[in-house]
Amino acid sequence: MKIAMVDPSLFTGRYDDSLCAALGAQGHDVTLLGRPLRTTDAILPQNYRYSPRYFRVGETARRFVGEGLPFRAIKAAEYVADCLIGAKPSADVVHYQWLPFAPADRHILRRLSHTGVPLVHTVHNASAYHGDANLQGRGYAELLDHFDRLIVHGQTTKDALVSKGVASERIAIIPHPPMQLAPATDASRAAMPPPQSPRILFFGTIRPYKGLDLLIEACLALWRKGAQFELAIAGKPFMDIAPMLASVTDAGFAQSLHTDLGFLEESRLSAWIESADLLVFPYRHIDSSGAFLSALHCGKAMVCTDTGLFSSLRDEDAVALVPCENADALAQSLLPILQSAAIRHEMGNRAAALGHRLGNWDKAGSATVDIYQQAQAIAARGGKANA
Repeated sequence: MKIAMVDPSLFTGRYDDSLCAALGAQGHDVTLLGRPLRTTDAILPQNYRYSPRYFRVGETARRFVGEGLPFRAIKAAEYVADCLIGAKPSADVVHYQWLPFAPADRHILRRLSHTGVPLVHTVHNASAYHGDANLQGRGYAELLDHFDRLIVHGQTTKDALVSKGVASERIAIIPHPPMQLAPATDASRAAMPPPQSPRILFFGTIRPYKGLDLLIEACLALWRKGAQFELAIAGKPFMDIAPMLASVTDAGFAQSLHTDLGFLEESRLSAWIESADLLVFPYRHIDSSGAFLSALHCGKAMVCTDTGLFSSLRDEDAVALVPCENADALAQSLLPILQSAAIRHEMGNRAAALGHRLGNWDKAGSATVDIYQQAQAIAARGGKANA
């Protein structure tokens, strides 16, 4: 089967790479279509091809204008033109991982619908971009009608889509297998400040729904009570976090805070994870978490909020769960873990074991091909939304 995997902005590059490699290993002809690769991307295609199909102008301009408003305007204009008159992905099935700009995406999906090619979309989050995308995600829900089949990672996302009027039979659940980041290197390890006390790590893109403010509030409460630990923050902010960081400095705990802000190479993220004693995911809401699934194999103690994927792990006893939007409960959960290396060791072992139980990419690839075959049958009948 000839498969076009589409993630124009490469929002989930590690997920895309893992799935494409699995599909290719099963004998399918797979091409991943995204933007030109950056130095922070760790994609080395195995069993599939990578095509830097999108945002070539924008990525060139990025080197000169940065990532501010001019960059976003150039990308938007380029993508609108591409969706209106650019070449259509050609394959036996076109699988969209992300729809980066809904006002433009509707045009390419209409053009593709007229060709009769089967269309599949993975809905990574039931709420487009976790509800903070503004114009970028406006009209996203209406785009779902263009697809023959939808894939989600869990029951929570499926239920949310059904509540919005999507027919249950159009949605398939394929669990998100754990992933592995590029390993740490000697150089990336050497760049890490050595821990002087137990280290909490918050890593990945920094957005409002991820609750960094709640974690900082919990850490401040613990520091003020005399708890000895460090907080490290590693990742690219997509919001103003200066006031949060200033609150730590103003309270006199700057020596306990480490920051490494920006798009980081995976080897650098891996080095931060290695240096940490405890990983915290204080999300306000989430369907699935690539950061969490990328860290499971590292065998670190983990504290997560009781939402989405994390809620589904309640019976696994592999992570500590705390209520969402509750910094006090988060602080109470963190304290005994910070105080006991034995607890951290046991929690880390359970997290690593969970990673082994959560499935693998070969199984996910086979399940995805089953969906492609269903989409082909539906497209052949001219089905789409009413299938």
